[in-house]
Amino acid sequence: MGTKFKALVVDQVDGLVKSGFQTLDSDSLPAGDIAIDVSHSTLNYKDGLAVSGKGKIARKYPMICGIDLAGVVTHSTSAAFKVGDPVVVCGAGLSETHWGGYAEKARVPADWAVKIPQPLSAKQAMAVGTAGFTAMLAVIALERVGVKPSQQEVIVTGAAGGVGSVAVTLLAKLGYKVAASTGRAAAHDYLRGLGASTIIAREELNKPSGRPLDSERWAAAIDSVGGETLASVLRQTRAKGAVAACGLVESFNLPTTVMPFILRGVSLLGINSVILTAEKRREAWQRLARDLDLAKLDSMTEVAMFDDIPRLAEDILKGQVRGRTVISIRP
Repeated sequence: MGTKFKALVVDQVDGLVKSGFQTLDSDSLPAGDIAIDVSHSTLNYKDGLAVSGKGKIARKYPMICGIDLAGVVTHSTSAAFKVGDPVVVCGAGLSETHWGGYAEKARVPADWAVKIPQPLSAKQAMAVGTAGFTAMLAVIALERVGVKPSQQEVIVTGAAGGVGSVAVTLLAKLGYKVAASTGRAAAHDYLRGLGASTIIAREELNKPSGRPLDSERWAAAIDSVGGETLASVLRQTRAKGAVAACGLVESFNLPTTVMPFILRGVSLLGINSVILTAEKRREAWQRLARDLDLAKLDSMTEVAMFDDIPRLAEDILKGQVRGRTVISIRP
């Protein structure tokens, strides 16, 4: 028999999806090159969907929730990792096809893990989590199509959320002028503190205009919202600009025309944090360690306990979670 550990498990019983805490045996962990004692996880919108059962995140049951984890390697058959290495795993199928990070123990393929780069701690790596990791991927994608700091602003939608908060912070430190779009009036000072120069009300963007193009307003954008908001941003992006799309909290529909793409040459860049090579994962984490203002990361982060996850899952779906929430898996 292996070691007993606590986990938050989602299962399907009589057609109903339910989640709850269970005690499992480490021998039941899925196959992988490295075993990890998990110290921290985090809370993402996707986690809220999985834990609440309101989104079809798990592809099979039973499934340990949590798309992120950080901890220490306790066993390795990979030359890339040794016992005692601090590691982070984000996305990569956790909580979907492979048991995730809401557990005291995990076992994963080595290609999914990255050694936590200095000066990040395990807690800070989870303050980044998939949300911040996705924001970094979006910034890299914009850079690769030639978006550079200029007098025109880069807009970040859903700016008070996890992806948005880290995106605002990264862009500001890299020298971009940042417009932050939010529907939360109480978040304006918070976003200015992260580096936003302009606050845009959500209502300015989430209504149909009836026009295929609007005045050129944005140099580029990072959108975690989708729907009418993304369509508005595309209509307002300047010629040869780009929009990195990574979310759908408003809608997965995109009610737009081809006009921004064929008349202005706007690029729509899809960001996927799951399907990545190990090299791309390491690159993004090295950039985060270098380019993210850790004082601002700490200022946007709250810490919660393992038992708080079911309540927080409901809160994040209601839009009541600001910034980043780190889950302390071990007391």
